[in-house]
Amino acid sequence: MSAPDFWDDAERARKIIAEVNLAKKQLETFQSLEQQQEELEMMVELAETDADFQQELEEQLPQFEEQLGAYELEQLLDDPYDHNNALLEIHPGAGGTESQDWGSMLLRMYQRWAEKHHFKVETMDYQPGDEAGIKSVTLLIKGENAYGYLKSEHGVHRLVRISPFDAANRRHTSFASVEVMPEINEDIDIEIKDEDLKIDTYRASGAGGQHINKTESAVRITHLPTGIVVASQAQRSQLKNREIAMNMLKAKLYQKEMEKKAEEQAALRGEQMENGWGSQIRSYVFHPYTMVKDHRTQHETGNGQAVMDGDLDAFMNEYLRSQMNQG
Repeated sequence: MSAPDFWDDAERARKIIAEVNLAKKQLETFQSLEQQQEELEMMVELAETDADFQQELEEQLPQFEEQLGAYELEQLLDDPYDHNNALLEIHPGAGGTESQDWGSMLLRMYQRWAEKHHFKVETMDYQPGDEAGIKSVTLLIKGENAYGYLKSEHGVHRLVRISPFDAANRRHTSFASVEVMPEINEDIDIEIKDEDLKIDTYRASGAGGQHINKTESAVRITHLPTGIVVASQAQRSQLKNREIAMNMLKAKLYQKEMEKKAEEQAALRGEQMENGWGSQIRSYVFHPYTMVKDHRTQHETGNGQAVMDGDLDAFMNEYLRSQMNQG
């Protein structure tokens, strides 16, 4: 940063400053934890002869353990885009109103999770369901490490419950897929040819079906070689929505390339990677009992309502630890 030509490339300079600030924050947290540990060790010795120190130790130790656990998890977020904002898409499976309602429940769950972490949520695209729920939604979740944590949610989510839309009160099973990608603003080495794109414009619509505006400002881009579809209606400007949609397409193509590499590595190790609707990552059961279980880590909880209110950290943490163990 002290080099005379540091600011010659402004974009590169900004990236380096961001890396330095992150490194400074990690170092400061480490030094703070180190100091707390020394103080607690001293307190342990004093607590043997002083009941007041014993009580103080019992109050401070759980807080220290929580901070230490959070710091350890942050160290696991070392993939290239873990620190980026996250693009999160929800697509209900077959089943009409039932699965579209499940999609809206997941939407609320992720919005609540983001609120708990003081992350900002922007709705990039929203397609309301026919009677209830959603046909699809794309969110941009802004905050440090948003992608690093939310990548654990990528996959198929399964719901078992008594349907509120069934007059006979029968049990229904619904599926929805959640796609999570890092937001990528800078140029990445992915070639996109103009002739490979089909670009459509349409009127934007918000939750409840109200028209945000009366011009065709929303943009949908189809990448013909892969069949990937992205859409943005977040801005009033068609040009800006096209730019956002192109960045989303880059993110999806990047994600596809990373998945392809992961499959190749798994094949070399002799592992079988499952895809499709049969390979759900998590089940949410609300009848005949209440349980949310992650099928990758086996982590589960009986407090389904807390999970639907955005209490996802334990699932995310177990996933990150499992990835570390695999590595």
